[in-house]
Parts: sequence; structure tokens; C-alpha cells
Amino acid sequence: MYIIKFFLFIAPLVIASRIDQDNSPFDSISPEPKSRFAMLDDVKILANGLLQLGHGLKDFVHKTKGQINDIFQKLNIFDQSFYDLSQQTNEIKEEEKELRRTTSKLQVKNEEVKNMSLELNSKLESLLEEKILLQQKVRYLEEQLTNLIKTQPEIQEHPEVTSLKTFVEQQDNSIKDLLQTVEEQYRQLNEQHSQIKEIENQLRRTGIQESTENSLSSKSRAPRTTPSLHLKKTKNVEHDDIPADCTTIYNKGEHTSGIYSIKPSNSQVFNVYCDVKSGSSWTLIQHRMDGSQNFNETWENYKYGFGSLDGEFWLGLQKIYSIVKQSDYILRIELEDWKDTKHYVEYSFHLGNHETNYTLHLVEITGNVPNAFPEHKDLVFSTWDHKAKGHFNCPESFSGGWWWHDVCGENNLNGKYNKPRAKTKPERRGICWKSQNGKLYSIKSTKMLIHPTNSESSG
Repeated sequence: MYIIKFFLFIAPLVIASRIDQDNSPFDSISPEPKSRFAMLDDVKILANGLLQLGHGLKDFVHKTKGQINDIFQKLNIFDQSFYDLSQQTNEIKEEEKELRRTTSKLQVKNEEVKNMSLELNSKLESLLEEKILLQQKVRYLEEQLTNLIKTQPEIQEHPEVTSLKTFVEQQDNSIKDLLQTVEEQYRQLNEQHSQIKEIENQLRRTGIQESTENSLSSKSRAPRTTPSLHLKKTKNVEHDDIPADCTTIYNKGEHTSGIYSIKPSNSQVFNVYCDVKSGSSWTLIQHRMDGSQNFNETWENYKYGFGSLDGEFWLGLQKIYSIVKQSDYILRIELEDWKDTKHYVEYSFHLGNHETNYTLHLVEITGNVPNAFPEHKDLVFSTWDHKAKGHFNCPESFSGGWWWHDVCGENNLNGKYNKPRAKTKPERRGICWKSQNGKLYSIKSTKMLIHPTNSESSG
């Protein structure tokens, strides 16, 4: 810039000197050599000025070019940042769309669960009303039947009355099963409710983060509200008046064998089969009779139970433990061989919890079959996928879950169900009961029952 100013200052002077020379009087003519030299000096001065101006312009161009390159680099960085910001904005918009779709699905699910809850409430109320009506009808029929027996004791019960009583009992058992089913569905609904609540909380936290990220945008969005799930409470079927075992049911006046609901202390309600014998009722925990149920099950199935209560079944170690931990119980084992000879043996016993692998400790009380269990020993329950220490091969070799002891195959009421074969020895790896005298019983049917010790038992 200084060179340009200098050039602008020198140029007028040179031009002025040339004008003065042109306008000088004709009579004052200088010698020709002197005028030529003066013009040459002016040209040199002008050339030097132009040369300096060129160098100054060159430096200025270089500086300007460097500044322009810096500006281009900054523009490239800005363009890249703007592109990245656009990508992030698109991703945020996609996440917002996905969250909106998820919220819509949750709203639909919420309505479905709410409708299911209302429907279950309606069904439960109708079932309870139906049960009350049936109980009233049963009381009326019992009164009529009692009066009929008192007035005409010699006449046998009418077949229609018998069939009606059977039908009423079946209906009552069906209602109990339905109530338990409704309770299970209500428990599942509560679990779904908790899961939906957790998803709602996650969505709320995600919405907060999203609002923070979207603060860069010029347009602000209104906050979304996630719908909350409200379930109408159903009537709880777990009342204190639900009996703790079959003996309690019998003492309340139910003297018929069948399926009933019980609720041991600190446990859930579940169904059992009550077997009425000689003035008392036993809780059936195992039944084998025809081989229709596979007993070579996993540890989980032996823990929680399998089979059908009106057929072959295993009640479940956890359910058995919840019953017997209430007080002292008797274990009764009933066996029937293929010659239709019946045997039984009873023990006082103690059963451990799942942390001890449901260890069984037995002491024989009475029976008409030789004992095959070692007394005063802790017998550990094992299955093929959950093996007790020291008995690794017993469940695999002899099938089924059982309380094994020192020798595999001495007794196993949960083994493979084998029917007798002509002119061959009974299968030793099936259901068996081998006493200390060496006699092996091949078993046709088995029952395992429990009963409190505060009531008398009979063979």
C-alpha cells in the first residue's frame, strides 16, 4: 500500500514536469542534449517506481492468496461440520419417529391389557356369583337329601340324586380350577404391567435426552406424554380361609376324594388331589398306574411338578416342601404288584429345601412291606440334569428323579414304567422296591401320600 501511495505521489510530479517542458517559451530553448538527459532521468525514476510497485503488488498478491487459502480451509471445515450436523439431525428425526411408533404400540397394548383386565373382572364376578348360586343349590339339595334319608332310611339313594350330586361336585371343582386360572392370568397381567411401566420409564428418560439434543433446532417441539396403565383390581382369591392341606379340607366337611385348592403358609394357591381313607384325608404327592406319563423329567419339572392330578403325576418338590414345613408329617407309600397284592409302609420324615437339594430323612413307623430306604440318613434328590454328589450315574442308569443313596436301584418309584413280560425276569431298571432280604418287587402302581402326625393313620 505504501508503494502505491508513493507511485501516486511521484506520477503527478513527472507529468507536471513534462507539461512544464512542453509549455516552456519557444524562445527559451535549452540545448538539445540537456533536455534528452532530463527526460531519461525522469523515465528512470518512473521505471524504478513501477518496479517497486510491481514488487509491492507481488507481495500483496502472495499475502492475499494465503489469506484466501485460509478462508477456503475454514469454509471446508464449516461445510464438514454442517454436513455432520445434518446427519445427526436426520438420525435424531429417525429416532423420534421410532419412539413415536413405539409409543403408539404401547398405547394399543395398554388398551388391550385394560380390556383384558375388564373382561377378567367380569368373568371373575360372574364365576363368583355362579359359585354362590351353586353352593346355595348344593345346601338345599343336601338338606333335601338328609330329610329323605331320615324319613326313608331303608330306600336306596335315587340314581338321579346321585348323578346330580356328582354333577354339582364336578361343577364346584371346575369353578375352583377356573378361579386358579383367573388368578394365574391376573398375575401375568401384573407382570406385563410392570414391564410396560419399565418401558415407559425408559421412554421418559430417552425423551429427556432427545429434548436436550434437539435444543439446537430453531423449532421447539411440545413434550410427549406416555400413557400410564391402570388395571382395575380383581377380587383376590387368596383368602385366609383357603385350607393349608387335605386334612384341613376334611375337617371342614369335605369327605370326598378329589382335586381341591390349598394354600400352605407363605405359599401360593395350588391344586392337590386329596385321597380320603378311613376317616382322614391324605395329600397325594405322586401317583403311577399305567405308564401314561414320562417320569424321566428335568430338575425344574421335578421341582415344580408335572403330569395330571386325575392321572399320573408328580406334585413338585417345592409344593411338597411348602406343605410339610408347616408341621410334622407322615409319608405313606402304597405299592401294588402285578399279582394285585397291595403293600404299604409309613415313615416319619423331614424334607429340606431347595438349597439342600430337598434332602430326605426317614424313620419307619409301620407297614406290611420290608423297608428299602436306609433310615437315619440324608438322602439327596437327583435327576439326570441335576446330579447329587456321589451319585453321578444313578439318574442316567435307572431313569427318573429320586432320593438316591449308597447303591443305585435299591428303590425307585419314579423309574421307567415296565409291564411284565412272559417267561422273563422283571426289568430291574424300572419301578422297583428292593428290601434288605433281597426280594425285588416289580411295581404295577404306586402312591406317595403325606398327612400330619397329629391325626391317626391306618393301614
